[in-house]
Amino acid sequence: MSWNLNFISKEDFYGHVKNTIMGYGETLKSIDLRKFNQNIIDPIKLTFDSNVYGKTFEQIIDDEIFRQRDKTNSNIIGYFHQNIFKYLKNCEVPSSVWDVVFQDNIFVEMKNKHNTMNSSSSAKTYMKMQDKLLKSPDATCFLVEVIARRSQNIVWEVSIDGSKLSNNRIRRVSIDKFYGIVTGDNNAFAKICQILPSTIKEIIDDMPNLAIQKDTVLDELISIDKNLVKALYLLAFSTYEGF
Repeated sequence: MSWNLNFISKEDFYGHVKNTIMGYGETLKSIDLRKFNQNIIDPIKLTFDSNVYGKTFEQIIDDEIFRQRDKTNSNIIGYFHQNIFKYLKNCEVPSSVWDVVFQDNIFVEMKNKHNTMNSSSSAKTYMKMQDKLLKSPDATCFLVEVIARRSQNIVWEVSIDGSKLSNNRIRRVSIDKFYGIVTGDNNAFAKICQILPSTIKEIIDDMPNLAIQKDTVLDELISIDKNLVKALYLLAFSTYEGF
């Protein structure tokens, strides 16, 4: 396959994708009952879920295991989106404060999805950007969203304590527009998306040991009680009166 990403070398791109896949390694490990119940599973919610969705408790437990893995994997994908910029010209990925810095004067806070910040975190991020502008008159701050509502590079308007704030140097930018600014290629993000599936497949094909391990949650619950419903309640409420 010809290499058409002129803003990143094939070696760097493959290495970054491989590092991302390796991040999945932890979630491929077997999940036991201790890990499954690390934050204390809510058996009442699972009871409602089972009956409302017409699923067995085995299926509901499998769904919960998948949800726990998916939460970790979302963080790994955040690593992919942020850290690829350390291979791009004039970009830096600092260890703290900002996710990406471009040309020493564009400071980026990056989010996987447009709705991941509540009003409190939005206000906190905006104030951090305001502070940066006060200290650095030549700076511009970007809130870069991978999954934005639309392709955009607009002034970011927020409401703090009932007052609407905006500044032309604090902007809300979709990931495609940010790649365009960084690389000079408006289709750079689309090109990455096009080559990513075959790259992932090629790397995984060279990693035969990359396989999900068998989870032991169901077996361990059955050892508590053969009735899964009772086992789940005992797991959460073993010290409660009546259990």
